[in-house]
Amino acid sequence: MITVTDDDFTERVLRSPRPVLVEFWADWCGPCRMLEPVLKEIEAELGDRLTIARINADDHPEISARHGVLGLPTLTLYRDGEVVGKVTGAKPKRLLLAELEGHI
Repeated sequence: MITVTDDDFTERVLRSPRPVLVEFWADWCGPCRMLEPVLKEIEAELGDRLTIARINADDHPEISARHGVLGLPTLTLYRDGEVVGKVTGAKPKRLLLAELEGHI
């Protein structure tokens, strides 16, 4: 998993040659902590076709607002700089993989 910021979001996410799943999270967010091992499992399985990134919504509120983040965790899947999927809240691995199917 990579960590992105306001400074490198465009380069590392929007201009990425591969799909990027971005988790908008915060330190105080319990469901965000529950989701982290799930994302690591997905990265282990799909890391050759998908980049997983995290951005702290508290540290980067402007970019979070610009990307329509209203609750945490929010997972947004970008492909060729466009949003192709969005999930709010912690979900089981099988549901997240179902959301990603067809986009990677």
